[in-house]
Amino acid sequence: MCRSIKTLRPPALAEEATEDEMRAAALQYVRKVSGFRAPAAHNQEVFEQAVEAVAEATAELLAGLEIRGGAAARRAS
Repeated sequence: MCRSIKTLRPPALAEEATEDEMRAAALQYVRKVSGFRAPAAHNQEVFEQAVEAVAEATAELLAGLEIRGGAAARRAS
């Protein structure tokens, strides 16, 4: 997978992941899967939709994870 995507949950991150961090990870994922660093104009809309969908899925995942020790990683969606 993409080596530049970092872990976004505690304890890897001292604090909750920000929306910017989640979007950056989503962007890296979509770039890797699509094979495009920057899509052509005719693919821009679908590329951005994919980034947003992955960012939303990431936020949902992180919000639902329970970290050992009883602390829940809750994220604002």
